[in-house]
Amino acid sequence: MSFLYPSFLWALGALSIPVIIHLFNFRRTIRVYFSNTRFLRQVKEVTTAKRRLKHYLVLAARLLFLFFLVITFSQPVIPAREQVGTGQNILLYLDNSQSMSALTDDKTRGLDAGVSFARSIVEVFPPDTRYRLITNDFSPFSNTYKTKAEVLDLLTQIRLSPVSRSQVEIQERIRQEGAKRDREIFWISDFQKSTLGQVTAPDSTTRLHLVPIGYGQLSNVFIDSAYLENPFSAGGGKNVLHVKIRNDGRKDVTQLNLKLTLNGVQAGTSLLDIAQGGIAETTFDLATGLSGLNEARLTFNDFPVSFDNEFYLALNFTDKIRVVEIKSSPAPTVVEKVFGNKDVFDFASYPVNNFNYGLLPQADLVVVNGLNSIDASLGGALRRYILDNGTLLLAPGTSPDVTSLKNFLQLATLKDTENKATLELDRPDFSNPFFENVFEERSVSLAMPKAIRRLDWGGDNSALLKFKDGQPFLSLFPQRGKVYVLASALDASQTDFFNHAIFVPVMYRIAASGKKNDLKPYYTLLEDFITLHVDSLRGEEPLRWEGAEEVIPAQRTVNDDVIFDIPKFSISRGFYKVVMRRDTINLLAFNLDKAESLMDQYSGPEMKQLLGGGDNITIFEVGSADAFSKEIKERYLGTPLWKYALLLALTFLLAEILLIRFMK
Repeated sequence: MSFLYPSFLWALGALSIPVIIHLFNFRRTIRVYFSNTRFLRQVKEVTTAKRRLKHYLVLAARLLFLFFLVITFSQPVIPAREQVGTGQNILLYLDNSQSMSALTDDKTRGLDAGVSFARSIVEVFPPDTRYRLITNDFSPFSNTYKTKAEVLDLLTQIRLSPVSRSQVEIQERIRQEGAKRDREIFWISDFQKSTLGQVTAPDSTTRLHLVPIGYGQLSNVFIDSAYLENPFSAGGGKNVLHVKIRNDGRKDVTQLNLKLTLNGVQAGTSLLDIAQGGIAETTFDLATGLSGLNEARLTFNDFPVSFDNEFYLALNFTDKIRVVEIKSSPAPTVVEKVFGNKDVFDFASYPVNNFNYGLLPQADLVVVNGLNSIDASLGGALRRYILDNGTLLLAPGTSPDVTSLKNFLQLATLKDTENKATLELDRPDFSNPFFENVFEERSVSLAMPKAIRRLDWGGDNSALLKFKDGQPFLSLFPQRGKVYVLASALDASQTDFFNHAIFVPVMYRIAASGKKNDLKPYYTLLEDFITLHVDSLRGEEPLRWEGAEEVIPAQRTVNDDVIFDIPKFSISRGFYKVVMRRDTINLLAFNLDKAESLMDQYSGPEMKQLLGGGDNITIFEVGSADAFSKEIKERYLGTPLWKYALLLALTFLLAEILLIRFMK
C-alpha cells in the first residue's frame, strides 16, 4: 500500500491531543461531608469503574476517528499492477463487424459495449497520451495518432461495418503504420471463430491486452445459400428458387416463417422446422414471364441475432447470349432459326469466306456449321478462342474431311464411319445436369430423332446424346474451353434432329454453358471484383451504382466488358442498380458473408493460448462497462482506499457519540 499524499501523515501527531485530555482532568473536585460514608464508598467504587471503562472506549473511538481521518486525506492506494508512463502511444482495435450487433448478457449491444470499453481506456491514461484507433473499415483516420479529445470524438462515429477481418489482416494493418511506436495494444472484439482465420503470435515486444465481448450461448438462424433451379431461364420461363436455411444454435427451431418478396410484392411463404445445428431446404415457384431486373428479398424473424434476417437476390433476365455461326454458304440455316429470339440471343451468321476473326473473343458460343474442312488460318483462330475458355459447337458437313477435323479438334480417335444407315437416338440421361429442368415429364417412351452417324470418336459413356447402340451422337470435350461435337450434319439428308422438340432445349443449354457474362444472383462483400458485359459503351463516363448510396466504383474496360472493383467499404448489403448515364443496365445484390453469422466465440484464455500464451498478453475478463472501468483503473491506477478510510472514520465518530450519549 502507498499514499498519494504522504505529507498528510504528519497530522497523526494530533492523536496525542485526546490522550493528553484523558490523562489530565482539569475540573476542580468538590468535597462533600457525610455522617456515614460506608454506603457512599461502595457506590463510588462501582461508578468509578464504569466511568473509567467509558473513558477508555471514548478515547479509543476518538483516536481511531482521527487516525482514519488523517489516512483519508493521505489517500492510500494499493499500487497498480501496470505502470502508466507519460507520452505513451496506445493502439485501440475495435471490432465493428455485424456480429457485434448481438446483445451481451446485460442487454447491451456488443458494439456499444466495445465503445464504452474504449472510452474507459482513454480516460485512464495521462493527457499527453496519443491513440491510434483501428476498425474493420481500415479508415484513413487509423493511419495517424490522435489526442484524447480526437479519439473520443471518433468513437462517437463508429458504426457497424459489413466487412469482417481475420487476425492476420489485423496484425498486418498494425504493422503497416507505426509498428515500432505501438507498445500497448488493446484488442476489443467478440473473437468470432469463423472470421478470425489462422491466428499467429504477436511481436513479443508488444503488450497485447485482450478485451473479449461475450454473448453467452446464442442461437442464430441464417440463410446459407439460395440458387435458381434453372440458372439460365430463356425468356423468363418457369423456374424454382431453392433456399437453404441453417440453424447454428443449440435448440431446434420450429415454424420459422420464411417470406419471399419480388419487386416489393410478397410472392410466397414457407414454414420450416430446423434441427439444432442442421440445415433445412425449401423452394419457391417463380412466376412464368418474369423478365427484366427483379429484386428478390428473403426475410424471416429471428431473435436475438437479427442482422442476418434478410437475404437479397438479383434475378436478371436481360443479358443476351452472343452466338456467332460460321457456315459454308450464305443460305439460312437451322442454327439461325433456333437462336432467332432477339430478346435472348445476340446472333450473327457469316459465311466462312467472309468471317472476321475479331468477333471471336466477344462470342459466348461459336457454331461451326456445315464445314467439311477447316483451313489452318481459321483453325488457329478457333483454337485460340477455345484455349481462352471459349465454347464451340461443331456440326460437320455432309462429306467431312476427317483428317482436317481431327487436326482441328485434336481428337486422335476421330474417324469417318461412311455409315449410310439411319439410327434412332436413345432417350437422354435425365440425371445428367445438362438436362436438368429441361423436361417437365421424364417419360421412358419419349420419341427421339434419327440420324446417320458420319463421325465416330469411340465409346463415350458421358456423351450427352447417344444412339440406341450406345455410340455417341453429341459429346462434350473440355479443352480449357468447351468443345461440343455432333456426329451428323444438321442437314435433312442425315438427321431430323433439328426438327425434333429436343433440339431447341439442347441448343439453348449449349449456348447457356458458354455464357461469359454470368452474373451471380448475389455477391458477398468479401469478393473483390465483378465483370459485367455492356453493349455499346458510350463515352468515357464511368458507370454508377445506385442503391442505399450512390457510388462510382473503380472500374476498367476491356472491349465490351467492364471490370468493377467491389467498393466493400462504401456500400452495404442490399440492391444496387448499375447505371450508364440515365439508363439502368443491370442489377446487383450484395449479402454479408455467411461466416459472419456463425456466432461461436473464443474465450479470453483460449485466445491467449492461440496467440502463444506469452507474458506480454493479458486478458480483461469483464462483462459490463462499469466492471471494465473499475478493472482498468485498478490495473493502471491502483485500488484507492480513501473511501474505506473515510467510512471507518465516520463509524468511529458515530461510536464516540453513542458512547457518550447512552453509556452511563
